[in-house]
Amino acid sequence: MSAIIDRGSLDSTFGALADPTRRAMLARLAQGDASVGELAQSFKFALPTISRHLKVLEHAQLVEKRKDASRRRCRLRLEPLKQASSWIEKYTSFWESTLESLESFAVQERATLPRSPRKPRKQR
Repeated sequence: MSAIIDRGSLDSTFGALADPTRRAMLARLAQGDASVGELAQSFKFALPTISRHLKVLEHAQLVEKRKDASRRRCRLRLEPLKQASSWIEKYTSFWESTLESLESFAVQERATLPRSPRKPRKQR
């Protein structure tokens, strides 16, 4: 993915994902849309607690709420997760190649080091 990633939105995404309850809410929403009340039942939390978590998720644009008759339905938004995944992949590739280079260097260095004679082990 070559899209430019906004640091502010990336910070918001990772901040929202830092909380295990919010990650669980996203996992629940990955199964399908849910009303605020359904989320509250799923997590056995009071509505104000669910609302606070949803505000963080909405601010990070991970969740969108829309009015459906008298209910507010929540839907998972994937784009911020895709951007976070892309950012992680970029650094994963960097570190994997760095570690491979380090391993190659260590193998070459080990091959060029003179071997010192081993001292006989003392027997007891």
